[in-house]
Amino acid sequence: METFFSDDFVSSLKNYASIKKSIQKKVDMIIENPIAVGEPLKGNFRGFYSCPVKKRFLIIYLYCRICRKKGDNKIVLCGDCRDTSDETIKFIALGPHDEAYRS
Repeated sequence: METFFSDDFVSSLKNYASIKKSIQKKVDMIIENPIAVGEPLKGNFRGFYSCPVKKRFLIIYLYCRICRKKGDNKIVLCGDCRDTSDETIKFIALGPHDEAYRS
């Protein structure tokens, strides 16, 4: 499994160092089984998944295989879509619910 961490995700990770172990545990779980851990999002976030770290604190990510399979890649329009394999997980945002959805 290939992983990509957006600049926003990495920056947020530095801001939430106090729960870094919990975040790492969830990231590892997502990498192991991305569709079993996360919940598919709808509307403006179609194609993305969210996974709670703690109550009201989320990881937003994209699993390329499912994005392409559902045709969501035509909506998400990742600039590097052609260069990434199906087995890529892109970690997009991290933070409290409202903040994570702003990224």
